[in-house]
This record gives sequence, C-alpha cells and structure tokens, in this order.
Amino acid sequence: MTTHATSSAPPSDTAALRQPGPGLVPLGPARTALFHALDDLFTQLAAQVEAPAVVGPPLLPAEGLARLDYFRNFPHLGVSAGRFTEEGIDGLAAGSAPADVSLAATGYMLPSATCYGLLLSLEGQEVGAGQRLTSVGRCFRNETHYDGLRRLWGFHMREVIYLGTSQGAAEHLAASKEFITALAADLGVELSYEPANDPFYDKTGSRAKLMALDPVKYEFLAQDGTAIASVNRHRNFFGERLGITTEGATAHSSCTAFGVERWVHAMELTHGSAESALARLRDVRG
Repeated sequence: MTTHATSSAPPSDTAALRQPGPGLVPLGPARTALFHALDDLFTQLAAQVEAPAVVGPPLLPAEGLARLDYFRNFPHLGVSAGRFTEEGIDGLAAGSAPADVSLAATGYMLPSATCYGLLLSLEGQEVGAGQRLTSVGRCFRNETHYDGLRRLWGFHMREVIYLGTSQGAAEHLAASKEFITALAADLGVELSYEPANDPFYDKTGSRAKLMALDPVKYEFLAQDGTAIASVNRHRNFFGERLGITTEGATAHSSCTAFGVERWVHAMELTHGSAESALARLRDVRG
C-alpha cells in the first residue's frame, strides 16, 4: 500500500519543473509531499463528521449550472469544454495551429468548485436525516491574472459538504470552523476570519439582500490576504433548485472548502520553504 511520504527531502538531482503557461504551476517533490500531507489532515474533518469520500464528475452540464445561478454570479470564471469541429480536425491534420481552428461547444463546463458536481449528482434525492460527503477535485477558473500558488488556472479543492436540516447545516459549519482554527494553530499558520461577498446565488435577488444582513460565506485568510479555506451556508437554495429533500422537507446545505495549493503557499509563507513546512507538519502528526 502506497503512503504519502512527508519526511524525505527532494533529491538534489531533481530537474527543475517549469511553468508551461500562465497559472500552470507544477509542484516539485517537496511541495507534492506537503500537498498530500495537508490533504490527509483535511480528511480528518471528514472523519470527524463521518463524511465518506466520493469522486465527483470531471465535467458539469452548463444547463445545470445555469439553474444554480452560476452564470449570473460568475460568468467571468467559467471555463468551457470545447470540441474540435470536423473542419477543425481536418485543419489540425493538415498542420494548422490549434489556436487557429474552430471549436464547437459541448454544453459542459470544467468545475470551478468541487461541491457543484456533488450537488448536481444529488438532484431529486431524499437524504433522510442528513447526508455528508467529502471529495477533492481539480477546479478551473478563468482569472484576470495568475499569481504563483495564490491564483491558479487549475487547482485542487477539498470539500466536506452537508445536506439535511438547517440546524445540521449550522452545526457542520461550527465544527468546521473549530477544526480549521485548531489546525492552523497546530501548523503555526496565522489566519484571519472574514465574511466574503460571493454568494452562490444571484446577487440582485432577495437572498443577496439577506446576505448583506446575515453573511453566508466566511473565508480564512493567510497573512498576505490569500483565502485558503471557507465555510459556506447555502440555506435551502440548492435543496430548492435541485429538489433535494430531507425526510420530506427541502434540504438545507453547507460546505467547507480547503484550497490545497493555497495551504501549501501559506505553509511556505509561514515556515520559509516546503521542507521546513514538512518538518513542522511531521511534528503535528507525531
């Protein structure tokens, strides 16, 4: 059985991994070890709340995202999955540059958050007294600029989601906040905790007005202002839109998200290098 090593330093003859494009940052051996070790720690929250691990879908139907107000809220972030047309394929075979040939829309999008695929997969489901799930997925966002591990074209997001009662959703977030605060203290990462302004639903609607009075998303920020985790209360929005019920009533939901590469960044910012961060993490894990 393969385990994630956290104790060995990268070999001195490891070739440098270079960025193949903007926002495309490969992780070398030390950063990769730190990445996996951190995600292992995040799964302790899933174990604590008894959230089984699942693998979400690699693409999301644009029609489903539209029903969740995704394009009203985040039209600038979406990355569409295209397919070369027959004419484009002929052009490629003839030696044309990929950027010069035509693409056809497929009706699918690359995920921008892990929870969307899980929630869409639960459409029309009855979750009984409550359902928790965890998954880590590669997410993609069309940003205006990219900045190291702080802002990437593609990155990994570990989420732990809850669907059930309003009280259960609130308890899930309370447990998550306590877990993140304790984890950051153990790792020596200084965090601030602030409300965010990107709800899951139409910013012009009544829910957005309610959010101004009662924020539904809070972010945990590293010393340089990078948001590395968040807790999100959706109320009954996804339950209504997707017909998800809990013992016959519309389900409420909430989720906790960890940006894995951003935690690597925060650990390096705090401890000076991936190797030093791994040493601190080894102390935490005993």
